[in-house]
Amino acid sequence: MAPPYRSYVLVSLDQIARNYRNVRAAVGPAVEVMAVVKADAYGHGALAVSRTLVQEGAKWLAVSSVDEGVTLRQSGICARILVMAGFLPQEREALVEHDLTPTAHSLEDIAELDRMAERAARPLDFHLKIDSGMGRLGTRAEPAEIAAALSRLRHARLEGLMTHFASAADFTSQQTERQLVRFHAILEALRGAGIGVDYVHTSSTNAIGYARKDAWYNMVRAGHALYGYVSPPRGTGPAQILEVKPALTWKAKILAMKDIPEGTLVGYGGTFRAPSAMRIAILGAGYADGVFHRLSNRGKAIAAGQIVPIIGTISMDLTTIDVTQIPGLKPGDDVTLLGCEGSARLDAQQIARVAGTISYNILSSISARVRRVYI
Repeated sequence: MAPPYRSYVLVSLDQIARNYRNVRAAVGPAVEVMAVVKADAYGHGALAVSRTLVQEGAKWLAVSSVDEGVTLRQSGICARILVMAGFLPQEREALVEHDLTPTAHSLEDIAELDRMAERAARPLDFHLKIDSGMGRLGTRAEPAEIAAALSRLRHARLEGLMTHFASAADFTSQQTERQLVRFHAILEALRGAGIGVDYVHTSSTNAIGYARKDAWYNMVRAGHALYGYVSPPRGTGPAQILEVKPALTWKAKILAMKDIPEGTLVGYGGTFRAPSAMRIAILGAGYADGVFHRLSNRGKAIAAGQIVPIIGTISMDLTTIDVTQIPGLKPGDDVTLLGCEGSARLDAQQIARVAGTISYNILSSISARVRRVYI
């Protein structure tokens, strides 16, 4: 029996486990796999996904914020948790209290982490992010400056060195190679200064999926791959080595059916005019649920195993589809917004192309009011 919710996602925890195992198999036993569960596990539900991954043997999880990490800790997750996107002054106490591993992004962060460890009277391991050329978070300091800052540590300890690639699936650009050269030079300079680290990690899903093995070091960060996706390449690159499949299906119920005559305007602004008599279905999901507004008059859904068009402007709570060619539908029936029915398929990458965005955005935008159902 279908779940009774007007809009819900079905999440296959078994598929997430398989995807995780496939990542581990691809990188081999010498490389640790950090599982990225930020943004509510890309919309899949961080707690349920984290529990599944820990059961699969994941020793490390990665989140974006202290708040995300605290939520997992308070729910009983005992794995190491790396907070990747920095910490605010008011979050320092919670970071230490809940045994979260911070990422330092500046020389000032390094000094502050040492003070935090001193105040807590306990060791504090951290990872240092290098801005190797993405121009986002991470220090751009020279190796000698970094080494000097690390040499002053008395209470905190550098455990990991990391960076993030901006264009790992783009084989028309040399940006990844340039980033790797800069990062590796800093790593070697620190080693030359007698500063070692337990973990070195630069690669997320795309660098894993396209076998950029020189960037794997002894840890990789798998995010999008766990949920079934690797970004399509730009240009000519190596074959994808990861076999992963989507773990999420999104459905919405038909709230109403109606027949409309030729010329009827549908939706806000009358952006669709019926070219002939039509039968339409109104679905219980809209842009507040994560159905992108840009899919108005452009997107698709799957009804009774057939691809059908979205018509009219998508509303906050409702989406209208054309079901003229599909007999037998009725209020209460499920329609698939993302997923498969028989041979009909709409995955996050297909939807993203139509909406003018990326598959990460499609998945992470499915709102909290859409029920998560685990299978």
